[in-house]
Amino acid sequence: MIEFRNVSKNYPSGTHALNNISLQINNGEFVFIVGSSGAGKSTFLKLIMGEEKLSEGEITVDGIKMSRLRKRKVPYLRRKMGIVFQDFRLIEKMTVYDNVAFAMRCVGASGKVIRTRVPYILKLVGLGSKIKNYPSQLSGGEQQRVSLARALVNNPEIIIADEPTGNVDPEMSHEIIDLLSEINKQGTTIIVVTHEHDLVKEFGKRVIEIHKGRIVHDTMLEEKSAEEIELISSYDQQIPDDELSPLLMRDQTDDEEIQALDEEEQIDISGMDLHREEPKSEEDKKVLEIDKIVEEIQTDHKEDLIHTVKLDPKKIRQLMAEQEKKIKSDAAVDSVIDSLK
Repeated sequence: MIEFRNVSKNYPSGTHALNNISLQINNGEFVFIVGSSGAGKSTFLKLIMGEEKLSEGEITVDGIKMSRLRKRKVPYLRRKMGIVFQDFRLIEKMTVYDNVAFAMRCVGASGKVIRTRVPYILKLVGLGSKIKNYPSQLSGGEQQRVSLARALVNNPEIIIADEPTGNVDPEMSHEIIDLLSEINKQGTTIIVVTHEHDLVKEFGKRVIEIHKGRIVHDTMLEEKSAEEIELISSYDQQIPDDELSPLLMRDQTDDEEIQALDEEEQIDISGMDLHREEPKSEEDKKVLEIDKIVEEIQTDHKEDLIHTVKLDPKKIRQLMAEQEKKIKSDAAVDSVIDSLK
């Protein structure tokens, strides 16, 4: 599940990309995110993927609070995601097979698994006969299918498609959304960012529209279909107050109501249980003390710190050596992912 709770994103330039957004995308949903250029769609995706840090509020992705996610942990979060880009981002010197296999090698898949999985996925997206071709030998639609295959190959829980139909013809656009719909039927959560309103209305999925950093339509909460709402086509278009979605009224919820809701759920803003039991033993007290320190410094080594309560110095040094090795391995993964951007 993905949840935005009173999320705002402001850039140093003074741009307010998102303004107090709250929404929830459940596991297995198919959601279109629409809005004109500059509306905040790209920022919305970057926050989910950990490319940007939020300014206010909280985002939770599969139980992970993004405000506490350290940069070197981002690659592990992205292993839950398959990302499809508008500009494909294929490696020109690699064949179709190797472009898709590369995504599996990045997560340490064995050669045997790669040799089985990659041809299967390429057949799934209709490219079984193009396995030895290079990107330059493919049409735009075929390149986008390779990008989709690469996103699918590690069996992600979430697929994020950023304008996947932006560089292909209308017929191929329909085929790509059809394919994503079939994948969604298997339980994968699909989030598609697009500006193609006709495509959105034709497929009848949930639509969330962002305008000037705010949510102005959400068909699920409004209990309307995509055909029944009037999507905004121009970023500069003025919207009369009587045409604004009632969703905007949620942004005006006062602090007292939010506090009452938090108390009702028995969860504070940081997500910690307000009614935590008192520690019983001396060791429990030490663990709780470390836990409090960890919450303050937001370290990634919480479990390591807790283990030091009962480990001897020799074991601690071994643990530190293992942690150092893990950090170097994470850095290598970061380097590979950065090279794909």
